Formats: sequence, structure tokens, C-alpha cells
Amino acid sequence: MTESTLKKIGVFTSGGDAPGMNAAIRAVVRTANFYGLEVYGIREGYNGLIEGNVTKMGPRSVSNIINLGGTILKSARSEEFRTKEGRQKAYDQCKKLGIEALVCIGGDGTFTGAKIFNEEFGIQTIGIPGTIDNDIFGTDTTIGYDTALNTAMEAIDKIRDTATSHNRVFFVEVMGRDAGFIALNSGIATGAVDILIPEQNDSMDELFETFDRAQKRGKNSSIVVVAEGETLGNIYDLAKETKEKYPHYDIRITVLGHIQRGGSPSCADRVLASRLGFASVIGLMEGKTNVMAGMRSNHIVYTPIEEAIKKHNTINKDLLQVSEILAL
Repeated sequence: MTESTLKKIGVFTSGGDAPGMNAAIRAVVRTANFYGLEVYGIREGYNGLIEGNVTKMGPRSVSNIINLGGTILKSARSEEFRTKEGRQKAYDQCKKLGIEALVCIGGDGTFTGAKIFNEEFGIQTIGIPGTIDNDIFGTDTTIGYDTALNTAMEAIDKIRDTATSHNRVFFVEVMGRDAGFIALNSGIATGAVDILIPEQNDSMDELFETFDRAQKRGKNSSIVVVAEGETLGNIYDLAKETKEKYPHYDIRITVLGHIQRGGSPSCADRVLASRLGFASVIGLMEGKTNVMAGMRSNHIVYTPIEEAIKKHNTINKDLLQVSEILAL
């Protein structure tokens, strides 16, 4: 590692919270402290940067947070930071505090802000992917995804118990506005009869064919997992159309919603967040900027933020085939 002149860095979380963000904050603070850097925690994302809502952090200020969901620094979406005037205020606060570099934990919106801020004012920035949707390019998984996936799986397992007890059809909506990773994997893990995701051109006819096949094989209860961004329609419309086609079905709807965002992070998310928090500080000390720290094939990689924003992780086609065959 080259000799670094870096002295003060800031860290914040922005956008939707994700389990494991606290573990990332902890890793950033303790790694920076180990290498003799001062760290400032910025509250409520870019809003805190604009308002100077910061606190100096040391190793003890991040004690006992690795197991906590959410984010101790709070998170918010900042409309003001979208303006040049807002970003100027944020830069003025950085100059005032002597902050030379930022670790930005979040998703697409967070990274877009970091990229623009770096290009306009030259503040060194590095991103850590924290989003349950797993839709950021440049890393095999994002912080929070594994926990959200396990939360969804456990909830669907419980729903299956009642579905089989009453011969019911359940439509279960999981998070994933633009990506079907949670739906596809939780659907496979829970034996869903069908999985509807934004990446596929699903049709009601195909869904009905699935139900017909299930009936022929003697299935008397079914679970359909639906990503919230499914283009075929919202979960209530899907259930209504299904009821019209199969009046004898006892249909129920469950929207898992924000339960998937919360909870204590899984082991995988804690370790991923710890490694990426460490890597972000090392990257800054090596002079890297406008990049995102990610994990690929169990190795740390740095991806230009522009790539991380423009490209997207793609659904594994093999998994789609697995889901269809195993649902028989």
C-alpha cells in the first residue's frame, strides 16, 4: 500500500436502510482508527452533510452495533443535494471540518450523488453497496440481501403451513422494485408453484397453465411469490384475475413489505459488510476515488461508480429453469 496523506474521512448511510449497514460503519471506523485516520459519522446521509450534522467517531462509538439492523447514523433521501446549491453547502461543510474523503454506503441514488460530488468538487469518494435488492453491478451480493432473503424465506415457510392446512392459494409479495433476486431465490427455497419477477415477460395464461398442471398432479395448495416490481400487474389484480378463472380457489394475499428490511443481519451480511468497510478505507488510502468496493468470487474488487450505476446484476437463467422444474 502506498503512503497516504489522508487524515480525515466521513462515513454515512443513504437511501433505503439494509441489515449490515452498522457492521459496515463499524468496519470503516475501526479500520480508519487502526491506520491513524480521523473519522466523522455523518447523520441522515447527504442531508447531514449539508447541515453539518456530524460526530467524531472512535472504536468505542461503534461497540455492540455489528448485530443491529438499520443504521445508527440514520438514513434519508436528500432533495437538496440534487441541486448545485445543496452540493455547494455540503462541500463547504467538508472544508470546514477538514473532511477529505467520503465513504458512501447505499445504492444507486447514493452512488449517483457521490459521483457528481466528486466530479464537481474533487472530494474523494468510495461507495459500499448496501441494498436488499442485490441490483448493484460490481459485486456478487450487496449488504442486506442475504438477511432480507432469509427473512422472506422464513415468512413464506410459515405461510406454507397455513396454506396446506386449509387448501389455500397464497400470493406473497416480496421486495424488488426493479429486480427479482429476492423473489426468485426465496421462491425456489420455499417450493413456490410459480415466481413472478420484473426480468421475465410473464403472462396470466402462463400462470393459469401452472395452476392447471398443479391441479393435475394433485396439488391442493400453492404459493406464488411475486416481486413488487412485477410488470404483469399488482398482487391484488393478479389474485382477482385468478379468482375469476378459478372461483373454487380459496385465495389469500400477503405483502411482506418492510419486514424484509429489518432484523439482525445474517452472518454472511456481517462478514461482507466488515470486508467492504475495511476495503473502502484501504481504497481511499491508496488514492482510489469514484469507485465502489465490492466482492466477486470472494475477492475484493473496485468498480467505477459509473459502471455500478449503469449496469445491473442479471438474473441467473439456470435458476429460472430450476424453479420451473422443481415446482412440478
